Amino acid sequence: MRLPLLLCLGFLSASAQTPAPDLVINPVAQTGRLDSALPTLFIAGDSTAARGNGTYQEGWGAPFADYFDPAKLNVANHARGGRSSRTFITEGHWAKLLAEVKAGDFVLIQFGHNDGGAINEEPPGSDRPLRARGSLPGLGDDAQAIVNALTQQPETVRTFGAYLRQMIADAQAKGATPVLVSPTVRNLWTDGRVERGPGAYRAWKRLLAAEQSVAFVDLSRLVADHYQSIGPDRVRELFGGDHTHTNAAGAELNATLVVSGLKGLRPALLTDVFSPSGAAVAADTIGWLNLPEPADPALPSLFLIGDSTVRNGRGDGAGGEWGWGDPLADHFDATKLNIVNRAIGGLSSRTFRTQGHWARALTLLKPGDWVIMQFGHNDAGPLNDDSRARGTLKGTDDETEDIDNLLTGRPETVHTYGWYLRQYIREARVAGITPIVCSPVPRKTWRDGKIVRSDGDGYSGWARIVAEEEGAAFIDLNARIAERYESLGAEAVDALFADAHTHTSRAGAELNAAIVAEALRGLPHASFAR
Repeated sequence: MRLPLLLCLGFLSASAQTPAPDLVINPVAQTGRLDSALPTLFIAGDSTAARGNGTYQEGWGAPFADYFDPAKLNVANHARGGRSSRTFITEGHWAKLLAEVKAGDFVLIQFGHNDGGAINEEPPGSDRPLRARGSLPGLGDDAQAIVNALTQQPETVRTFGAYLRQMIADAQAKGATPVLVSPTVRNLWTDGRVERGPGAYRAWKRLLAAEQSVAFVDLSRLVADHYQSIGPDRVRELFGGDHTHTNAAGAELNATLVVSGLKGLRPALLTDVFSPSGAAVAADTIGWLNLPEPADPALPSLFLIGDSTVRNGRGDGAGGEWGWGDPLADHFDATKLNIVNRAIGGLSSRTFRTQGHWARALTLLKPGDWVIMQFGHNDAGPLNDDSRARGTLKGTDDETEDIDNLLTGRPETVHTYGWYLRQYIREARVAGITPIVCSPVPRKTWRDGKIVRSDGDGYSGWARIVAEEEGAAFIDLNARIAERYESLGAEAVDALFADAHTHTSRAGAELNAAIVAEALRGLPHASFAR
């Protein structure tokens, strides 16, 4: 008598869906023979990357090699189901991988799904496997001494961050390049929104990558954005019998998104090593920005959208230039409010929308949140060129101009600056979000002892008009900050800028953030600011 497939695979009941560590669908990693003359890309991870049975459960690492030219790059998938960052090391899987690593190789490191398990779990019943695989939460130096219930040996359990730091250091010591990859996304939905990664593991990896100055592929964001765009019915088709493990189609999708993330890294790590299918995958265009998401989705959030005067570069003060959005978080209690700075340098009110950044932000916003917008510095650029094509029509009316966009190669109807602001305001309100409009911060341009303002027939004036007509809150940052600069004097203001006249230094950003926080506290309905 043949047993049903689910029984053969040994899956648990729906109330306890995590598979045992050594099921038939979790074979020992097989990487094949490596060409020692070529660089190798290694994968260290769990069942979401490991080879499965090919249909019911498959990790993204299985089809991953097909996206690379085997004459230029080896791909060695060492991912092992059921493992955490801790047990991948303590069981010897990491040592086995590391023994094959040489200078010039790459190591993708993806853990998180199993790190939240019990640190030293006793079996609750004879039908439950004993795991003892959890790591301590966070990136700190905490440690806990145990006698491992599985091995019966003493063990010092460390944090998730400590285990990843060891992998990073070990790979670098061999002359290889480590790349942190955030976890895959589970098929779990709340109020029409897909879960964007298990627990805090994605956020911890992002912070650790910045701390260690290593590359980071935010696979959680890439997958969640895609799942959100296609909806739960189609996402369900990408999974096997539980909400964590993809089938072959889901593995293929996740593999393409890992490739997309790798191709979008700056500086580029992998070039000219792709197969035809890999070459056809579009690079992730925003991964290098490391755009934040709400740290605690249960809390209300204040989202920031705008240009480089709000968030410069990757948000790390590249070139000494800082936008006011990053230090703004210092003025609020992180246990009560998320500050989510989604502003992107170089964009206008038009291109923030046409490039999809507003749509992506809306998938993260929820009723009761706030969004503060500040555009204008780039809206005066050309309407149409092959460099940025970011300009908007002047004013606030419904005037339009049809173009064949030289940058995108597509036709586009360009609207006025005021029209784009109205769309943000109206669409935020439809989603239950409170909009706040800001005039653009002033530049360091003096005339007759005064900072030149953009009021009246300019972007500050137009922002005010739109806010008043739409009944939205308005903060005149242009005037507020100009007044503060004038009180400080030209010499003191020079130290607040990192370039000739537009981008502030960290000190300038902190000053402007304090002015924004003060203005927010003065708004009648901004309860979050008090």
